[in-house]
Amino acid sequence: MKPISVIAGKVSHLDRADVDTDQIMPKQFLKRVQRTGFGEFLFYDWAKEPGWDLPANPILVAGENFGCGSSREHAPWGLQDYGFQAIVAPSFADIFYSNCTKIGLLPVVLSGEDCHALAQVGEGKIDLTEQEVRFAGEQVPFAIDHEIRHRLLGGLDDIALSLRQGETIASFERERERSGPPTTAL
Repeated sequence: MKPISVIAGKVSHLDRADVDTDQIMPKQFLKRVQRTGFGEFLFYDWAKEPGWDLPANPILVAGENFGCGSSREHAPWGLQDYGFQAIVAPSFADIFYSNCTKIGLLPVVLSGEDCHALAQVGEGKIDLTEQEVRFAGEQVPFAIDHEIRHRLLGGLDDIALSLRQGETIASFERERERSGPPTTAL
């Protein structure tokens, strides 16, 4: 995944609370095995509503409890494929939050008031290094787990983290080798 330092640009606003993963990415589109191509199905049912407009800007501001429901990875995949690089909300479902960080989609928790203000301004800058969101002369700090921040800044997914431990893994494997017949199928 790509390293994240600063995400800046226009803001799209989804002024709804308790948006679940089935609303983000409906079940009928979960048949693909690759992570690409899901953006066209994002909010599929809502996109048919008159007046629906959710531009593919770098930043999405959403309501509280965003990403609740099932733990489908397809929801963050669809949001990222659509063009969002960061999601700002008052709260996220835990598994959804984790799934976002594993693919390099930055979830940022701000107060409801700050989310509303950012959405009204319509553009902003999220600085992961400084852990703050900037808009309209405001600098609003946000908290993020140190290890998640490190991974996002370095562009390190789970595989990249494992590969960094190559020598430790090889050492473990050497130490656990034993003589005698193999006990596992090759």
